[in-house]
Amino acid sequence: FLVLLAARAMQGAFAALLTPTALALLAVTFTEPRERATAFAVYGSIAGSGAALGLLLGGVLTQYLNWRWCLYVNAPIAVVAAIGGWRVLAGTPTAARQRFDIPGVVLATGGLVALVYGCTQAVTDGWGSSTVIGSLAISALMLVAFVVREARTPSPLLPLQIVLDRNRGGAYLAVAFAIAGMFGAFLFLTYYLQVVLRYSPLQAGLAFLPMTLASQAGSWGIASRLMPRVPPRAIMAPGALVAAVGMLVLTQLQVNSGYLTLVLPAEILLGIGISCVMVPAFSIGTLGVDPRQAGVAAATVNTASQVGGSLGTALLNTIAASATAAYLVGHGPSAIDIAHGLVHGYSTATGWAAGILALAAVVIAVMINAGRPVRHDR
Repeated sequence: FLVLLAARAMQGAFAALLTPTALALLAVTFTEPRERATAFAVYGSIAGSGAALGLLLGGVLTQYLNWRWCLYVNAPIAVVAAIGGWRVLAGTPTAARQRFDIPGVVLATGGLVALVYGCTQAVTDGWGSSTVIGSLAISALMLVAFVVREARTPSPLLPLQIVLDRNRGGAYLAVAFAIAGMFGAFLFLTYYLQVVLRYSPLQAGLAFLPMTLASQAGSWGIASRLMPRVPPRAIMAPGALVAAVGMLVLTQLQVNSGYLTLVLPAEILLGIGISCVMVPAFSIGTLGVDPRQAGVAAATVNTASQVGGSLGTALLNTIAASATAAYLVGHGPSAIDIAHGLVHGYSTATGWAAGILALAAVVIAVMINAGRPVRHDR
């Protein structure tokens, strides 16, 4: 177990280096509105496709080989990507080296880890347990100390002007809320398909493909076309509401619900809606920063995504478990009652996920006030 834990930690650490770097390269390379819209649409569609295709490939490997192959398969992909990046990506000159903000790293990492751990433990221990309360208190103290540190140090890990900008701050919050709600769809749809409908891992992976196609349609057919023409919140806020409607569709799931009648329409709405939030958010979250700070802005987008996903999974899982337990108290322990209890928990959690996505729409409408992109002649 310790080997697996260490390996996954290393995967996360190096992924945290890779993703912001790619996003920062796009931010400083593509500056014209139309080019920028296309570049971030490509980035968003690849990210969305990777998540869904990962579910499909994971289903194939799990069903026909074993779960270890879900880890092995990453090695050749990483080798090809490393060779391609080394040969294709040009090096860029760097400014004078700044001191690395080690205290900032410790405070930010510790605060976020404590926050996620506290929310995760609430699933089993309850929100009133000393472990959860202590973890959340430690998180609050460390994150406050981090903000104070960043405001005073001459070489901050996260220059506060990046997140205090109204539009960028709104984009980071929108990403966090959107991913928190979206993870509810992946989590509970996977449970529903495999536990309730008895889909095989491969069938469950295939069941997510329409969401991938809808995400592509949202990225290319809507977001990339509208971004050069309209203000970003005119795309993002409706997108968040469309995704919220998709979640509300999932609240109607029953033990005997069909895939075509409920799951498929919900996936299409979620795919289109989330892509219309994420693609403009990638652009806004890295817009208007000094090129030397593009990596920091991109890393903040990635951090918002990771924190939103972790907290969303923990909170929604807690809600689902509590709702299922409450349902089973008043019903028998039969298999059919357990199935109904599970679906009741999933439906309750997806209702909360819809609320999170609606909150994302409110945040977008209130905070993001950037106008239509203006083309600069070269």
